[in-house]
Amino acid sequence: MWPNKEKGFMAFRREVPPNPPVGERVKSFEEFIQSFPEDKTREQAYRCMNCGVPFCHWACPLGNQVPDFNDALKNGNWREALAILHSTNNFPEFTGRVCPALCEASCVLGMHEPAVAIEYLEREIADRGWREGWIRPEPPEVRSGKSVAVVGSGPAGLAAAQQLNRAGHTVTVFERDDEPGGLLMYGIPNFKLDKGIVRRRVDQLKAEGVEFRCGVFVGKNVPASALDEYDAVLLTVGSTEARKLDIPGSDLAGIHLAMDFLPQQTRRLLNKELPGPPIAAAGKNVVVIGGGDTGSDCVGTALRQGAKQVYSLEILPRPPAQRDDTMLWPSWPFILRTSSSHEEGGVREWSVLTKEFLGANGKLTGLRGVQVEWPKDPETGRPAMREIPDSEFTIACELVLLAMGFLHPEHGAVIGSLGLELDDRGNIKTNAGYQTSREGVFAAGDGRRGQSLVVWAIQEGREAARCIDVALTGSSDLPSRDSYGYEAVDIGA
Repeated sequence: MWPNKEKGFMAFRREVPPNPPVGERVKSFEEFIQSFPEDKTREQAYRCMNCGVPFCHWACPLGNQVPDFNDALKNGNWREALAILHSTNNFPEFTGRVCPALCEASCVLGMHEPAVAIEYLEREIADRGWREGWIRPEPPEVRSGKSVAVVGSGPAGLAAAQQLNRAGHTVTVFERDDEPGGLLMYGIPNFKLDKGIVRRRVDQLKAEGVEFRCGVFVGKNVPASALDEYDAVLLTVGSTEARKLDIPGSDLAGIHLAMDFLPQQTRRLLNKELPGPPIAAAGKNVVVIGGGDTGSDCVGTALRQGAKQVYSLEILPRPPAQRDDTMLWPSWPFILRTSSSHEEGGVREWSVLTKEFLGANGKLTGLRGVQVEWPKDPETGRPAMREIPDSEFTIACELVLLAMGFLHPEHGAVIGSLGLELDDRGNIKTNAGYQTSREGVFAAGDGRRGQSLVVWAIQEGREAARCIDVALTGSSDLPSRDSYGYEAVDIGA
């Protein structure tokens, strides 16, 4: 017997399907998420209070209509829930797997009880849509006669391409890798996002009329002048200039960027040729420098490859386990989060500064680090790093993976060829309409806003597509977030 809709949060407690035991899942690179039976999933939708001011809208970059799709699920109307979800999000099966769920941190129920399991419900709705055959190609009925080139096929590029194509424009996507997807394909490990799921969406876009040209690095193996034939150009090139660690010993063999390591493992799974010498963790002591999502992905991958031991080092202090007085609801709380990869093994250390890489005969043998503290500067009030005396230590290791984030997009290739203006952080500078310093050339995603989240990339792609549609035709029927939600606040992730 189902309770009244408005009382579901009192009848059911938050539950999400447990992951398989660590000992099982680390034996494979396969995706390991689980699902509840339908009735139990609907119970989780019943926990949504359909509150008067849904702060989940405010927190979600896409403005997902969370209370609305939950209400549809309460009624058992999965297809309606999918339509509501697709009205704001092109790829809910992606965000339902790899989003940090900003919405849940701002759930009103979460003030006093565990938040509604929004991310889980989003994934279940999308996955059911695919199983039932509800998600099909939606080619436009009429073509506009305008053409758009999209450079880059990550989440921003894919979202923009689908929106522009559905508006009737002829869309060509240029991708420098051998198949589309960007970081969805080669950056995020298969155990978090199965590559068949990415390919399935790409196939949908192809069936809708989007053309993909892979192996094309605009500005390198194809001149930027090739874009001149299009009525508009959108750059969704990502933020791919990795932050490096310029310390003694950084040239030793055995020190690699995370985004050289992670794509290789995906290529192995897909039986593809590696782009360079193999990077493998099997039988080695591995140190991952950087405690974010990319660092976590390195940990999970290294453990699955058979690393002897994995250390995860973060320069910032260990976050608190719960919100404190500096993290007022409904803002995003910077609390301790333990990923499924961190649960699988390894050692996590905070407040660690790596000072030197150690080696012999040109090969890495270890690193020297020091503990640091972060007292507030009396003049600025901001934390300032300070080394703790007599706290130096060494770690023996044969492989170091640098996962310290990204600075900005690569400035050569298409950006340099087009002579685009950059902002003070080295990102592509645009106006409020996503147009760059060159007329007819637009930019969206991490290359414009800086390193961020998949959900932000999808939002940027959607908004840029609408701006391009307006620029080409004078108006647009494509939705804008401003028309259905509250202004999202960037958490700087």
